[in-house]
Amino acid sequence: MTDVLRYTAFTTDPAGGNPAGIVLHADSLSDEQMLAIAAEVGYSETAFVLREGRTPPHLGLRFFSALDEVAFCGHATIATAVALAERGEGEGGTVLFETPAGEVEVSTTEVDGVLRASLTSVPTRTRDVPEDALGEALEALRLSTADLADDLPPLLSYAGNEHLVLALASRQRLAELDYAFSRLKDLMTAEGWTTAQLVWREDEGTFHSRNPFPVGGVVEDPATGSAAAALGGYLLSRGLVPGPRTFRVVQGVDMGRPSELLVDVRPDDRRVTVSGAAVELPVGGD
Repeated sequence: MTDVLRYTAFTTDPAGGNPAGIVLHADSLSDEQMLAIAAEVGYSETAFVLREGRTPPHLGLRFFSALDEVAFCGHATIATAVALAERGEGEGGTVLFETPAGEVEVSTTEVDGVLRASLTSVPTRTRDVPEDALGEALEALRLSTADLADDLPPLLSYAGNEHLVLALASRQRLAELDYAFSRLKDLMTAEGWTTAQLVWREDEGTFHSRNPFPVGGVVEDPATGSAAAALGGYLLSRGLVPGPRTFRVVQGVDMGRPSELLVDVRPDDRRVTVSGAAVELPVGGD
């Protein structure tokens, strides 16, 4: 029987954050077995650590939702790094994960007795949203152009996965998220989008976010590290980062699983760093 750890990332409270399954020794598992384990675990993603043919701090890392493999998953990466650090793995607190999206460096540090992990994304990039796809997305999300912020236009941003980024004009409209699951899933599958990231900017240092994830078989993700990195890439591409800065992404509040993601960006680097805590869930926890 395969041992599966259960952690929740971007929180210090087991009742918050985004849960992830973790298999620390997965070399003997086939793709079909990994998918079956992820489906049984039932979280948005389960991470599988591969060791064969690699020398620490290099490790392989793959991610499966209940429906398919995902190229990159931020919250499961953070959770895996913390789980490894708690077991004494990771030279100097650093692991180099070889993922389907590319190499991702993750460092762990202990702050006030809490382990926090920081992942550095692959280089980000952005592109415009095709007009017809944007129109279909807005209809599926039951939004209109009047719901969108004037100063942050729709954009597709990549940080290991491609995310549709839609900035909304009000916190209330974000709280009212309601969408056509199958319609949005079909569009995202056709376009190759991982999440539809809806954000509201509270101030220069704080964004509130919600991430529908129908392609992974779940209605919404309570904390999405890859999307937070993509948001950093969005800000870089729009010239909104005149110097190094850290901003906070608040997610999961409307789901009852509050999460906090810290995002570091630099105008001279297309890579984005996303940081957060992770804690192991008690047996029988969710």
